[in-house]
Amino acid sequence: MADDMVLPLLLEIGSHQEDVAETLILVGRFLIIFLAARSLAELMVRLQLPSILGELLAGVLIGVSGLHLLLPPESGAQLAAWPVQIVSQLASVSTERVREIYMTSFGSLQQLSTLGLYALLFLTGLESELDELVAVGPQAATVAMTGVVLPFAAGSAGLYYLFHLPAIAAVFAGAAMTATSIGITASVFGELGFLKTREGQIVIGAAVLDDILGIIILAVVVSLASGNALRLAPILKLVLAALVFVAAAIWLSQRAAPLFDKLLDWLKAPGEVVVAAFVVLILCCFASQAIGLEAALGAFAAGLILSQSERTEAIQETVKPLVALFATIFFVLIGTAMDLSVLNPFDPANRQGLVVAAFLLAVAIAGKLASGWTYFSAEPTRRLVVGLGMLPRGEVGLIFLGLGSQAGLLTPSLEAAILMMVIGTTFLAPLLLRAVLVGPDRDIQKA
Repeated sequence: MADDMVLPLLLEIGSHQEDVAETLILVGRFLIIFLAARSLAELMVRLQLPSILGELLAGVLIGVSGLHLLLPPESGAQLAAWPVQIVSQLASVSTERVREIYMTSFGSLQQLSTLGLYALLFLTGLESELDELVAVGPQAATVAMTGVVLPFAAGSAGLYYLFHLPAIAAVFAGAAMTATSIGITASVFGELGFLKTREGQIVIGAAVLDDILGIIILAVVVSLASGNALRLAPILKLVLAALVFVAAAIWLSQRAAPLFDKLLDWLKAPGEVVVAAFVVLILCCFASQAIGLEAALGAFAAGLILSQSERTEAIQETVKPLVALFATIFFVLIGTAMDLSVLNPFDPANRQGLVVAAFLLAVAIAGKLASGWTYFSAEPTRRLVVGLGMLPRGEVGLIFLGLGSQAGLLTPSLEAAILMMVIGTTFLAPLLLRAVLVGPDRDIQKA
């Protein structure tokens, strides 16, 4: 009888100890993520660079390439010993069991990061000024198309024919070079008083269209990834589906947004704005996934639909805290998986990866700069300003990188090369724009 009573008691104690260990791991993860991310984000802001870069670098610092405090299970690396020992001592659980709990519970953190990605894309869609795109439509469309086609075609072809990468990986890397960060360019133009100039409006309009075209390409490539081959019929089908999906979202922004506003006027319970907005987000993600596209496109389309709502500012204010929390996790997790040792120039095996990184950066810069000379305008414009304004990939490039990592499309060296391209263009753009905008007006050309 005594044994019958002791065994359940021991099992209950053991279960409680493991619950304590799981809680400590959960709390410890959040503590490490947010302390590292906010510290480096503050540094980036003081250097007049996007805070998202700080979050990404925080992941690099605490992940595979740094302190090994937070590691995705698929990395195969070993956690640092001292945090494991702390949890083991506090919870009275063996270190081996702590590591097992860490690995099995990591999925919940990845799910939160995916929520952050969708919230960020939703916010990007909300902030897309469709009216501005219409105002400078022909010029913006020409700049956007050139800025998408040139880097995409040159990057994909170069990686496939020169470096002999698999077709899907080459196309994905090319797609990662198509985006333009609206936030970075708008911030620089705004600080220097150039946002309302014709160049500023062309760049902002083109960046909006860039995001739409880039995310369509991204959705198509990720959807094709499972087939491991590029075949014309599935590609055409997915491209058509993506175009129709985005066109429907833009049409609904004029038709459905007023109905959404009426619904919010009728709802009285607290939190109606964020709940109703996230219902639209979930429905669009579901619809996108249901027709064979990436859910990320649905999140962006949901933002486009509500971008014409009278409550857009209120929606943005309710979504931004969620982005600040969960998108931070997304970018930190990208950084934790980055193995920057593949960029070590002293290892002969890494030299091709470094050449790939230099190639991607060169194509990324040249493709966007060229877009400044491809539009027609009856008024004098500073074409170099337009080209430089299209240069930064910023948070949009990192979204592409994160989705590629999640889908398993990228080798470690290609992942690091894309990261270097994103960081390089993001650092260079603000510096070059300031140098050109505050310099003599010698770059004005008449089209």
